[in-house]
Amino acid sequence: MNLKPEWLINKKSLPKAICILSFLVIAALSSCGNGKDKNSDGQAEQVLDYKVLELQPRQATLNVDYPASLQGQQNIEIRPKVDGYVEKIYVDEGASVTKGQLLFKISAPQYEQDVRTAQAGIKTAEADLALARMQVNKVKPLVQQDIISRYELETAEYNEQSKAAALAQAKAALVNAQVNLGYTTITSPVNGVIGSLPHKLGSLVSASNTEPLTTVYNTANVYAYFALNEKALLAFTRDSSDKTSLSAKIAKLPNVSLILPDSSIYEHTGRVETINGLINTATGAANMRADFVNPRGVIRSGSSATVRIPNVIKNAILVPQSATYELQNKRFVYVVDAQKKVKNTAIEVMNNTEGQFYVATDGIKAGDVIILESSGNLKDGTVIKPAPVSAQSVYGDTK
Repeated sequence: MNLKPEWLINKKSLPKAICILSFLVIAALSSCGNGKDKNSDGQAEQVLDYKVLELQPRQATLNVDYPASLQGQQNIEIRPKVDGYVEKIYVDEGASVTKGQLLFKISAPQYEQDVRTAQAGIKTAEADLALARMQVNKVKPLVQQDIISRYELETAEYNEQSKAAALAQAKAALVNAQVNLGYTTITSPVNGVIGSLPHKLGSLVSASNTEPLTTVYNTANVYAYFALNEKALLAFTRDSSDKTSLSAKIAKLPNVSLILPDSSIYEHTGRVETINGLINTATGAANMRADFVNPRGVIRSGSSATVRIPNVIKNAILVPQSATYELQNKRFVYVVDAQKKVKNTAIEVMNNTEGQFYVATDGIKAGDVIILESSGNLKDGTVIKPAPVSAQSVYGDTK
């Protein structure tokens, strides 16, 4: 008995069997993708590693910066009180002076003459008073002996009183003349630094001059004036119990720092001392004043700086700024869910100065996992391979 395979017996079914076999092979190959997605070209997409951080509440200190103008503790304009010519200038611009140091000499001969005239007037008044007293002494015994009437004695006594008053008036005139003469010599009222000297030798000066002779800036202590907007001022005022006064609230503020124009931090911290009770209608802000000591005279009056006020926040959600991106005036982060899928999430952050972290107030919470490397091009649902990073390596010494 001669047996043959069925496919050899039925040669007509061969093409059909080949087609079925080919289909099964293609289906098997297509089902083997090693668990990888494919891109538009049909090639498998690789799951990339991303550094991620699990957010936990932390204590943070936010630094809020305010532009400030600096003024010395005293800015005293030196003006002449008498008319005359500038005879001598004993200091130069920018010189440091001490209280009582000689600054200017005003040439005013008329005041010297007034002093001499007043001195001569005193001598005349003294002579008149002496003569009047002699007359009283002469008349008094005659009245006692009833040689002349008492009227003569009273007349002599009244004349003596008149001459005494004239002497007092002459002495007052001398004091006034000496005061005016003293105004021709001008000294520094405080320790400080000399400003500009607009009037040169020989200039005619008077009390009515628009420009002062100079200005002495006492910068042993300096005042930094900055503005707090109405909204922030209202929040500051409300952030206290009913029993806490505004002055007590100011006293509890932390020390503030001063950022100098070269971006360096001033060596001494200061204190916020006052808040202006009046809001400027043009700017909608109230002025605040912070006081700083200036023992070495590093800070000059009239310069500008930045006042930095620290604000301690407990249980803050800190987000590294590098982990965020901005789109249409909104800030986003990549949140990774339990399935390792990415979701673009909008967050709200507190307004604070430029730094390394934002304080998130909405959109994310403690326990959320975010991607630390923001590229701004990950789509929702993208699967990643998380690479957890320790909080210590991200925040450093931040607590």
